[in-house]
Amino acid sequence: MTKTRVLLADDHALVRTGIRNALQELSDLTIVGEVGDGPALDAALEAVQPDLLIVDLHMPDFAPLDALRRIQSRYPDLSIFVISAYDDDVYVQGVLGIGVDGYHLKDQPLSDLKLAVQRVLAGERWISSPLLDKLVQYTGACAVLPALTIRQRDLLRLLQQGLDNQSIAQRLGLSVKTVENHLTRLYRRLGVESRLEAANYAVQHPEILGLSGRQMAERSPLPRLPGSPPQFTLLLVDDSHRYRAQLRRMIGRAYPETVIHEADDVGEAVRLAESLRPSLALVDVILGDEDGIRCTRRLKALCPDTRVILMSAYPDREFHRLGLEAGAAAFLDKKDLDVATLRQMIEDLIE
Repeated sequence: MTKTRVLLADDHALVRTGIRNALQELSDLTIVGEVGDGPALDAALEAVQPDLLIVDLHMPDFAPLDALRRIQSRYPDLSIFVISAYDDDVYVQGVLGIGVDGYHLKDQPLSDLKLAVQRVLAGERWISSPLLDKLVQYTGACAVLPALTIRQRDLLRLLQQGLDNQSIAQRLGLSVKTVENHLTRLYRRLGVESRLEAANYAVQHPEILGLSGRQMAERSPLPRLPGSPPQFTLLLVDDSHRYRAQLRRMIGRAYPETVIHEADDVGEAVRLAESLRPSLALVDVILGDEDGIRCTRRLKALCPDTRVILMSAYPDREFHRLGLEAGAAAFLDKKDLDVATLRQMIEDLIE
């Protein structure tokens, strides 16, 4: 079994020893390096290519916010777990707003540290309970719509399309019983009693299907800080659930303030665009039995100000020509879509 490669970054050797000893009980991890300052961290990331970075925010020659953004851009698949002694509200919100995978306070038990690392590696987000209590108090008054997990958003979107439980199970690769259990929890979360009521709820509140870039792996929404970048609405149209998940992660790294809405066919894309008026749409050329060029033409007719980028795993000159004629701003090879490219597209549009 391949072990998760972990890099420790803290300027106190004693702290690194404590973390290392705590994690030794996790047999699926291996510590591949330890560093104590910013330049050493940059060199180690390049040299050992870890899967998980456990980093203290206060080290010599290390500006945490800028450094973490740079690291995320350069290593989009790297999980970043912050461990710190600082619990100042604004500071913590700023760090979490970047989209790190966890924030753990040093004064918490070592057993919590092990659990936190396991949760992060399972794709969840970890925030130490003292910090979570403060954030909940801060955001509680602002909560309007119920927070849905990624799975619940996928289920709600498929309910809107009229799929039955068997079809949903096939689409998501789940058993029918698992789908039924998920739907029960979804209904409870929405305060409804049937699939029809759930679908109507989504029609009345289309924003509930939007996924913030900083809400990967069921993360809770966080308040925007004064002076932080504006939120940005993006429509992602692709019939591959797996590729949409991959692209969601990259978009979240590129611009955490992005609110992502998804569609897997032309009809759903047009319905969402009509109600949400997205700033940017990323559209696959091949959408099952439909095509993204037709989708582009309909989106531009409905929302002339929406910038549409067509993408394909198999670039073709004729697709490129037809796409531009339909109103697309660009045609990209999927393999060229990375965090840096996505960030540049979004920042260019905002400017």
